[in-house]
Amino acid sequence: MTGIPDPASFRAQARAWLGTAAARRGETRAWGSGDDSVAVFENWTEDEERAHTERIRDWERTRYDQGWGALSWPVELGGQGLPPHYEGLYRAEEAAFDVPQRTEIFPVTRHLVAPAIGIWGTEEQKQRWLRPMLRADELACQLFSETEAGADLAAVRTRAVRHDDGWVLDGHKVWTSGARVATWGVAVCRTDPEVPKHAGITVFLVRMDAPGVTIRPIRQMTGGESFNEVYLDGVVVPDADRLGPVGQGWKVTLSVLAAERLDSGTLGLDNADRAIELARRCPAGEVQRDLAADLYIRTLVQRVIGLRITAALEAGTAPGAEASVGKLYATETMRRTTDLVLRLLGPRLVADTGEWGTFAWTEHLLGAPGYAIAGGTDEIQRNILSERVLGLPREPR
Repeated sequence: MTGIPDPASFRAQARAWLGTAAARRGETRAWGSGDDSVAVFENWTEDEERAHTERIRDWERTRYDQGWGALSWPVELGGQGLPPHYEGLYRAEEAAFDVPQRTEIFPVTRHLVAPAIGIWGTEEQKQRWLRPMLRADELACQLFSETEAGADLAAVRTRAVRHDDGWVLDGHKVWTSGARVATWGVAVCRTDPEVPKHAGITVFLVRMDAPGVTIRPIRQMTGGESFNEVYLDGVVVPDADRLGPVGQGWKVTLSVLAAERLDSGTLGLDNADRAIELARRCPAGEVQRDLAADLYIRTLVQRVIGLRITAALEAGTAPGAEASVGKLYATETMRRTTDLVLRLLGPRLVADTGEWGTFAWTEHLLGAPGYAIAGGTDEIQRNILSERVLGLPREPR
């Protein structure tokens, strides 16, 4: 597309193109038929994860090649050069069409990793990585969390030691989504143990098929394996794959974390909408109706928070408190979705009778609490708001 169309024209163009590339949801999906999954973390085998990833990848390549991908990225970096809020306009139109549901690895690659490369990468790195990531030719996961560090990411122990013209990495990462299908992992490593912990960190992009990388799936209580442990044993990484200056990795990491919180504001909305529709179709008493009305209002407020974040981005300012508020609000929406469904379904939630849209909710119930930890714990978000917005004393270190 050339120039910046007005929003109404853009949505009409997107709707017209989508009509040629996908079927409308109403034509392929009706209540009581089709996929009733409301899983928060997918319950797939490795083969299923790879097959679904390829279906999404095919769609994302089609979208990108037809000019509907990377809408807000600069043209010189492989995008369409449109204002940030046009991404939301496109998603609103795409929601009416039956396209593959994106798994976490895709927004991690495009919304977290690629922007960090755009900020911290050299020109060679931008040319090398951005277009393949925006087109979904290459996918990236986060090698951030460690069992010993807990929520304190600056306490990482994975070591990176200089060797010839590169680095040797040794350590253990955990809770890595998409590790089995990722091409690259963004690894936060300690390169100087003698300085304060925030100052001795460097970030690298690691090939996930490199010698010394071992991926071990973690079985969830739902039975699936969405997360993985990743062991780095003598992994050699060239210095050309270092992202940002040596010892400045904490700033690079914060770029990714900020984007992660921005991206979390829409979490749970699809399942909340599905729960509200369930309430319309189930016998409901006064308590259930009150919970459904409360959840409906929450979804509206959560979408308004998302619009505030978009407005800040459009104005060229980095959202501050909005990102943490959005993350906290999203996890609470997920909790209240569970509360409503429990009230509506009762025993039908725990027995797999084969009835559509009932037992499937167990995966939401078991998965939703994880988002109080993922992407920065609720406690961390509250600390950010209390210290940086309300001006309260910092938490004791």
